[in-house]
Amino acid sequence: MFDTDIRYAVLGLARSGIAAAYKIRKLGGTAFLSDTKPREQIAEAAKLEANFECEFGAHSDRLLDFPVWIISPGIPLTAPIVQKGIKAGIEIIGDIEFGYRIMHKAAKIIAVTGSNGKSTTVSLIHHCLDALGHKSILAGNIGDAICNYPIEDAGIDYIVLELSSFQLDTIQSFKADVALLLNITPDHLDRYKDFNDYAQSKMRVFLNQTAEDKAVICADSEPIMQRIQQIRAKLLRYSLISSFPVVQAWMDGNYIQIGQYRCLTDDLIIKGPHNHANFMAAMLTIQALGLGLDAAIDAAKSFPALPHRLEYVAEVAGVSFYNDSKATNTDSVRSALISFGKPIRVIMGGSDKGEDFGVLTDILSQWALKVYICGDTEAKMLQAWQGKLPLATFQDFSACVQAAFNESLRGDIVLLSPAAASFDRFQNYQHRGEVFKQIVQSLVSNHEKK
Repeated sequence: MFDTDIRYAVLGLARSGIAAAYKIRKLGGTAFLSDTKPREQIAEAAKLEANFECEFGAHSDRLLDFPVWIISPGIPLTAPIVQKGIKAGIEIIGDIEFGYRIMHKAAKIIAVTGSNGKSTTVSLIHHCLDALGHKSILAGNIGDAICNYPIEDAGIDYIVLELSSFQLDTIQSFKADVALLLNITPDHLDRYKDFNDYAQSKMRVFLNQTAEDKAVICADSEPIMQRIQQIRAKLLRYSLISSFPVVQAWMDGNYIQIGQYRCLTDDLIIKGPHNHANFMAAMLTIQALGLGLDAAIDAAKSFPALPHRLEYVAEVAGVSFYNDSKATNTDSVRSALISFGKPIRVIMGGSDKGEDFGVLTDILSQWALKVYICGDTEAKMLQAWQGKLPLATFQDFSACVQAAFNESLRGDIVLLSPAAASFDRFQNYQHRGEVFKQIVQSLVSNHEKK
């Protein structure tokens, strides 16, 4: 039930903050908007000013007049303004918590987190729910913001959420009917005190669950298994290594087994062991909801790979290009390298998130013909791999892709799998992937002219 007497402040005017502000307005509430960016850098500034009280260029003490703050996932809880609010007794939440408080309680929540595989898994679950005839929305860290949907109204059967650790940091009463934790590997160590701090943030996806709820976890992830006692919900496990009765979904040769149901891996469009694990997680979710698993498996066979995740781009003179720009940490690169079954040429580098690139040395030695480095992590990657791997470095991204193509032979694969964030040269990983695809398409055009 929405309380119109509560006065909200929204900090950070990106997609989720703006959606939350308009939802508050629609429900008859009051929202004050604040962003540290100057007015000219806020795309919708004029429209926002017409509908709300706003401040741009700084977070002022005016915020202290509002008892509840909805903060952007990009603002850490350690930020001075947030710490000031906490000391003043202000309630700090995010749009996911706010959405949960106003949503129609007939809808069931499926919440998915993990260091890797979140987007593929939530999209596959959403795909299967739609195919089974259920009204499902896909929101959170993917697609549209949760508050852009009519979640307060009846009619939505399932709310499928991809949740980052940043979003989980600001939940309080939020509870998922089915919560999934796919894996925990080092990531965002530039934001958290240490790996344990990051791992505990991921475990918050199980916060407030009871024995009546379901928790889907990967039994192969040691950090998850070390913290399994924190989970109160009924557990459903999957594994690429173990089998029944230890887990409820497992590999059986070229088949994926989910209880009594099975699926041939070659029948799936999505490839690679990591996607087999994502498939298991999605199918266990369908099972946890009490829906038809045989029909869901059939639906999953038509599910395509998502953009920027081992996405096939084109073939040029017998050289195949794949875009895995979403691979912003070492574990996702590890999964990509073993997906092709032969050594490949890998383009890596970007902005640093505090990872140790040395953990990839052995697998790159096995699966990389050569590593082409471009980005702010150049020095750190050279320190990890120089003298151990064939390497080349570039200041220009286009020149890097061109060099990988020039050195390729017919039948080679060139993969963009950066192991780093994109903010050194690009707006986000999607922008990096699109630029990569544009460069490849120019190679296609130039080759056709010869």
